[in-house]
Amino acid sequence: MLELPTIAHVTLTVSDLDRSVEWYERIFDMKMFVDPGPFRRAVWIVGSQTLVGLHQFPDPADTLPFNERRVGLDHLAFGCRSRRDLEVWEIRLDELEVVNGGIVDADYGSGLSCRDPDNIALEFYAPAI
Repeated sequence: MLELPTIAHVTLTVSDLDRSVEWYERIFDMKMFVDPGPFRRAVWIVGSQTLVGLHQFPDPADTLPFNERRVGLDHLAFGCRSRRDLEVWEIRLDELEVVNGGIVDADYGSGLSCRDPDNIALEFYAPAI
């Protein structure tokens, strides 16, 4: 049987790349690499192997805000080592006045959810230990 590969990258389509780059850089306290290609994109490296990208197309299919009930992406989750890490993220989001759902615990782990400027659902997740 083949070994299951890791996720190399994920890319989110955004309506306003400048606004999204500013928001993500502020949340994660990092600089993104902006590439002026045939469509506008910016990327950053999460951990040691995963690339997260933002794309803005010149010809969007529609102008509706993100809704996880449509077919496609439900949410993007960032892995944390422990529930304590989630508590630190919750403090950071609160300090930045980013609306979030607070930490929610389940048998399999804990999560902290928020939304980006396009309403894309994001989660910080820590497995139960």
